[in-house]
Amino acid sequence: MSGQLNGKVAVVTGASKGIGAEIARRLAAEGASVVVNYASSKAGADKVVADITSKGGKAVAVGGDVSKKADAEGIIDTAIKNYGRLDVLVNNSGVYEFGAIEQITEEHFHRQFNINVLGLLLVTQAAVKHLKAGGSIINIGSVVARITPPQSAVYTGTKGAVDAITGVLAKELGPKGIRVNALNPGLIETEGTVGSGFIGSDMEKEIVKTTPLGRGGKVDDIAKIAVFLASDDSGWLTGEQVLAGGGVR
Repeated sequence: MSGQLNGKVAVVTGASKGIGAEIARRLAAEGASVVVNYASSKAGADKVVADITSKGGKAVAVGGDVSKKADAEGIIDTAIKNYGRLDVLVNNSGVYEFGAIEQITEEHFHRQFNINVLGLLLVTQAAVKHLKAGGSIINIGSVVARITPPQSAVYTGTKGAVDAITGVLAKELGPKGIRVNALNPGLIETEGTVGSGFIGSDMEKEIVKTTPLGRGGKVDDIAKIAVFLASDDSGWLTGEQVLAGGGVR
């Protein structure tokens, strides 16, 4: 299999479905060996691995809760044990839950910050022991940090933190030749947004109306950009926030 990621090893967190699954498939299609992490859906992760291996690619699935240090280390160790190195980390694990300020609870806050922010930090912490010059960290943020929609204080707060952390780590890891960028999707059609009834809702229609390119996003729209950020083609980019929402900002 030939591609622009030949010989590279990638870890994608939260890759059993949605954006993470498509990123894993795309990275593998370009020649990377991929570790497909899942939190609860082993069946979903196994299907992604089967999709990849059936096309001649290399992938393994590994369970793990990114917000727990031992699990985060285990996810990265899987890459080293199976493939002997690590070149690309995609911090994609994330949860979202919306509510007005009056509805915010401690549990609502901690669940989202633990996975979306602490999880990103713990997996990155484990990864930097193995990443070398030329390594790429891709943090999946969201355009919500720019458009700040109502009833999303906690979720948007986590994604604002992702943007800020991306900038800090780009400076911190730059001297080692490791690049850190944020890839921030707009509204994307996934199992989650379809299952929650968001796709087809009035709010979705409003978002599409204000999107310059006139449609919602597909997982493939994001995965293609992830391949670019993982590859040497983006070797002069670090600390960037790539807004991938069809022009929404």
